[in-house]
Amino acid sequence: MNKSELVSAIAEEAGLTKADATKALDATVSAITKAMASGDSVAIIGFGTFKVGERSARTGRNPQTGATMEIPAAKVPKFTAGKALKEAVN
Repeated sequence: MNKSELVSAIAEEAGLTKADATKALDATVSAITKAMASGDSVAIIGFGTFKVGERSARTGRNPQTGATMEIPAAKVPKFTAGKALKEAVN
């Protein structure tokens, strides 16, 4: 499912126009992104939790040249599915 299909599903489920559903989806994604950018986690009961994880620095290898290179530490987004979502999928 891509964004336009998701917008159509939201519009149909909530009885909104596609324009309103697009605004709602964009606002939701923006709010989650801003919260994670500031280091907060976002928990949606029954769906899951979005949080920021830490990936430590490590040594990697360039596959073309074989040269060793340092890969810096990074913050990465993580999602943990909630119980209701896991049950719905299974």
